[in-house]
Amino acid sequence: MTTPRTLAIDWGDRRIGLAVSDALGLLATPVGVVTRRTGKRPPIAELLRQADALGAEAIVLGLPIDPAGDETDRSREVRDVAARIAARTTRPVRLVDERFTTSAALRTVREQGGSTRGRKGDVDALAAAILLEQVLQAARGGIVLGEAVVPAAPTPASEPDDA
Repeated sequence: MTTPRTLAIDWGDRRIGLAVSDALGLLATPVGVVTRRTGKRPPIAELLRQADALGAEAIVLGLPIDPAGDETDRSREVRDVAARIAARTTRPVRLVDERFTTSAALRTVREQGGSTRGRKGDVDALAAAILLEQVLQAARGGIVLGEAVVPAAPTPASEPDDA
C-alpha cells in the first residue's frame, strides 16, 4: 500500500507546527511553523501554499481532544479549519487524534539533552511529525487513521481566510 506525500498540521494558539512525509510515505520530517496572528482569521491560504511547496498530496490535522476523548473548544476550531481547508483543495483532508503529541515532542527534546527554552516552534513542528509518524505507521499496516473531512461551504469573497 502506498501513502501519498502528506502534510501534517499541529494547530496551536500562536504557532501551527508542520511536518511532511517523504515520497515513499516512510518518514515524517518537521518542516517548520506558521505563526498565527491574534484576532485574525486562520492562515488557511498559507497552509495551502506550504502544501503546494512541499508537494503534499494529502493533509492531516491533529484533532485536539481531551484525555477522556471528548471534544473541546479547540477541537471544534480545528474541525472548522479542516472543513475550510477541504473546501479550498482537492487533496484529501483527515482529522487524527493528536492526544499527547506535544508532550511526546517535549519529552523527545529533553531526552536528547536539549532545552525547550526558545524552541517552541521546533517543538510544534516535532509534534506534527509525531502525529504524521502515527499516520504513516498505521498506513503501513493497511489502516487509515482518523476521519475524512467534509468541505465547508465556501467563505464569501468579502471575508477571505488569511486576510
